[in-house]
Amino acid sequence: MARATTLTPPVTVPAFLRLSGHPVRWQLLNELARGDRQVRELTASVGQQQSLTSYHLRLLRDGGLVTMRRSSADRRDTYYSLDLSACRELLGAAGGALHPGLAPPGPPPTKGGRRKPARVLFLCTGNSSRSQMAEAILQHLGGAAVDVASAGSHPKPIHPYAVRVMRKRGLDLSDKRSKHLDDYAGQRFDHVISLCDKVREVCPDFPGTPSVAHWSIADPAAEGHPAFVRTAEELETRIRFLLSALGCQPTE
Repeated sequence: MARATTLTPPVTVPAFLRLSGHPVRWQLLNELARGDRQVRELTASVGQQQSLTSYHLRLLRDGGLVTMRRSSADRRDTYYSLDLSACRELLGAAGGALHPGLAPPGPPPTKGGRRKPARVLFLCTGNSSRSQMAEAILQHLGGAAVDVASAGSHPKPIHPYAVRVMRKRGLDLSDKRSKHLDDYAGQRFDHVISLCDKVREVCPDFPGTPSVAHWSIADPAAEGHPAFVRTAEELETRIRFLLSALGCQPTE
């Protein structure tokens, strides 16, 4: 049966999005990204009254995105500047709040004891293409940092197009066999990911508290060889972001 949706607590919108999301403030940031401006220049650019322009500039200053200084030529004039470093930091924090893979690259991992590999299980109906391809890609990119398996609710032989497409990517599925999801009943996984809508409805519970996710990917067997190529590309994209969530660096 499908899992009941769990309500998540309200989240705080990242500071950069709160500040930059207003159309006028975004326009001001775009103007200042091109160079420092006086308030009258910014007022003309955004087509607003000076009082409203000044109001939005104050919010951007209070948020640390914009600075101002008196003109050295005429102390009566004030120039506004975009703090690019602050923008980069806050924009990175906003991306990281949405998904770890959108955060700026962190420092390389320090040397020391190797942590336990993350166990990941991919599920689809036949375990003949999508889940087998995902298993191979994640194991290849994750290396020793992951322990990956795949299974299906109604296993059938691996599709020859899956073997062909993965071989072109340097991965050999020719000796792989399909497994039933019951083969993994009672095992503990850190992540359980269903790849087709049918198997999501019958996905069993696994011990512990694994992170359960669903990637709705169409069965490529219904379309032919080009669909297998697209499926492999989509899986690799998703898996690279999964590695970021696991705190792993891809091996290539």
